Amino acid sequence: MLGTMIRKQFGPRLPSTRVLDVGCGRGDWLAWLQSLGVSDANLYGVDLLADRIAAAKQAHPTFAFAQGNAEQFDGADASFDLIVCSTLFSSILDEGMAARVARNITRLLAPAGAIVWYDFRYRNPGNPHTLPMTRPHIQALFADFVLDLHSVTLVPPLARRLGPATPVLYPLLAAMPPLRSHLAGLMYRPTG
Repeated sequence: MLGTMIRKQFGPRLPSTRVLDVGCGRGDWLAWLQSLGVSDANLYGVDLLADRIAAAKQAHPTFAFAQGNAEQFDGADASFDLIVCSTLFSSILDEGMAARVARNITRLLAPAGAIVWYDFRYRNPGNPHTLPMTRPHIQALFADFVLDLHSVTLVPPLARRLGPATPVLYPLLAAMPPLRSHLAGLMYRPTG
């Protein structure tokens, strides 16, 4: 679904699309975007943790990575066409910090750009250090954006218990929206 949405949004401009992954971890989202056709020279990642940046540089030596805080990440205004936010905001427990990160992402995003969103929509009972990112919460952080988000990913505790029946049961259970734990899609400023 996300690949189709990104191809539709950027079309033939995809190879020259400038991408920033905020909270990039090992850089796996950037590698996925490379597989869609984004040029290595246009793939950038930032993460707060030095060990994650070291792992990303080792895994993807042709991409650019920097250690930094997303609240203060330096970059020219409108310098990225696509910004990835994957399980980023659910990890920010301070509302003020979340608002500052959202403002900085908005500043860095080109006017015709988009944000790739993938984050929890339910509270994770096994991890008290996360917050659910509901549509109203996301819209409050990105008030001027259109949210083209869809529920995805079967609730992980349930998915892990399917065992050998996974090939049969996973698609059936994942077809039920209340059992999908994440919101995923694109967010962009309205045109016109």
